[in-house]
Amino acid sequence: MLRRITDNFAVLTIAGVALAWFFPAGFTWMTDGSIRFAGQPLLSLALGVIMLAMGLTLSFKDYRGLAKMPRALLAGVGLQFAVMPLSGFVIARALGLEPGLAVGLILVACCPGGTASNIVTYIARGHVALSVAMTMASTLAAVVLTPLLTGWLAGAYVEIDRWNLLVNMVAVVLVPVVLGTLLNRLFPRAAGAVSAVLPLVAIVLVILIVGGIVGGSKAAISEHAGVLLLATFLLHASGFALGYVLARVLGLGEVEARTISIEVGMQNSGLGSGLAKTPAFAAQFASVQQAALAPVPAAISAVWHVVIGSLLAGWWRRRS
Repeated sequence: MLRRITDNFAVLTIAGVALAWFFPAGFTWMTDGSIRFAGQPLLSLALGVIMLAMGLTLSFKDYRGLAKMPRALLAGVGLQFAVMPLSGFVIARALGLEPGLAVGLILVACCPGGTASNIVTYIARGHVALSVAMTMASTLAAVVLTPLLTGWLAGAYVEIDRWNLLVNMVAVVLVPVVLGTLLNRLFPRAAGAVSAVLPLVAIVLVILIVGGIVGGSKAAISEHAGVLLLATFLLHASGFALGYVLARVLGLGEVEARTISIEVGMQNSGLGSGLAKTPAFAAQFASVQQAALAPVPAAISAVWHVVIGSLLAGWWRRRS
């Protein structure tokens, strides 16, 4: 049952977004900041749980194992933080996006790969171990690279507070992932039992986050639907295409190229929308309207990357 749900992540995401469009109130409670625990908004806690879920599936042996596939791993992570951020910036410029949309697109482009890429890689008969290693490595690297790249590229539109973004990345990404790994080391049986259901929890939380952004930004999405759909489609299509082609140019095999294509093309959109939703990030914009637009590209990209990734995986699977 759990495997069937994870294999249909794309369909569930689309269904969740459609439901949020017609019944926004069923999702906006996740992202509007009205629910807090210990002073923290529910959205931040949900992102932490998603990262904790990743950490619980890892051991310190996995971290050491990153050194066993250096060429493919370095190529994949390097392409992740070169292809996507530059594509996001070029697309934002070429389409003349408003500051809020441009910054939001660049932010999600500068995020690490998402765990959904591991599922899609499995369906595509790619290198699952490499996919997991790349997700882990890009997530850890993103703690520093996401603030730096976002500040550099999105700085053409607004002044980005890189330090605040770094603090958020440490709190939302690094601490939960390392904590999950420690719990796995100290309490392996309990961690194993919990991690069996955490993929489902992570999927539900991602759908709620994306649905909350879509439901809360319905008017803005309607107003900018055409350019939003085009910009986010071009971003992910570029990631999948360039990830595959450049991996082959670097001399990597077919299976590794498929894996890198998927990892580069699929972003952690939940993280991107969550970061863009924080009050400190929104405060960087000159107008409330532009600040409200910033989380929207990440929400739309969450739909595009699972749709493109799932279609591509199905095609590759049939070819195999």
